Amino acid sequence: MEQQNNEILKKVRKIEIKAKGLSRQLFSGEYHSAFKGRGMAFSEVREYQYGDDVRNIDWNVTARLNHPYVKVFEEERELTVMLLVDVSGSNRFGTHHQFKEELVAEVAATLAFSAIQNNDKVGVILFSDKIEKFIPPKKGSSHILRIIRELITFRPSSNGTDLAEGLRYFTNVIKKRCTAFLLSDFYDDGYSDALKIASHKHDLISIRIADEKEAHLPDLGLTKFYDPETAETIWIDTADPAIRQAFANRYIAHVSHLDETLKKYGIDNTVLYTGEDYVKELKKLFDRRSA
Repeated sequence: MEQQNNEILKKVRKIEIKAKGLSRQLFSGEYHSAFKGRGMAFSEVREYQYGDDVRNIDWNVTARLNHPYVKVFEEERELTVMLLVDVSGSNRFGTHHQFKEELVAEVAATLAFSAIQNNDKVGVILFSDKIEKFIPPKKGSSHILRIIRELITFRPSSNGTDLAEGLRYFTNVIKKRCTAFLLSDFYDDGYSDALKIASHKHDLISIRIADEKEAHLPDLGLTKFYDPETAETIWIDTADPAIRQAFANRYIAHVSHLDETLKKYGIDNTVLYTGEDYVKELKKLFDRRSA
């Protein structure tokens, strides 16, 4: 038991060091400009200067001091950031020395550290085909370490996927508008309406987690495949070109449907692949939002 706990602590520390470094070196400025605060808040009053907007004149102070004064506003920076993490069985797949669930943990940790460095609150919803765990948004490094530990060690009670259930819970439990990252491979149907509602209420960003081998079925002859979400096994003749083409077509349809849905609701999105540099793609996403 002690050895197991030590291994977990090592994994937490490893991701902490990597994620903290990435967020500090690469995302601080991009994150701040890509995800705006809740609005402008009153800061102070100062003397009117040439070029100031006359609509900001504080007439009460001006009348009292017999000289024009203006109100100064600054961005209300603090945000609530929610990480909606799909922990279904399909994430336990990967062909580049990394499972999709491991990539999810790294990306979520990096986003969490970026938020904390900007004095934002961070919360997490882990979901499969039901809500597995809810971590309310808070600040602080100890809170982030708890999130990382959960991402590494959590094992869902169910292997299925229900994106709509996760999104509905999110819109019900988080009342005020927030920034939310939805991390999933999106192997599900029937989530369109829930996605629409969530994107209207919150600033929702989609991060699709993928592996390049999901798009192409290799020629391995007669092979047994296991579905981690249904626990079913099936034999497939991967040497058959028609079967491989049908597999590729199904993946293309899956991605096309998701892309059309995200575009329809104006949801910013990116795709991150196992074994590849996700930093570059996240920076592109941040830059697009800052433009």
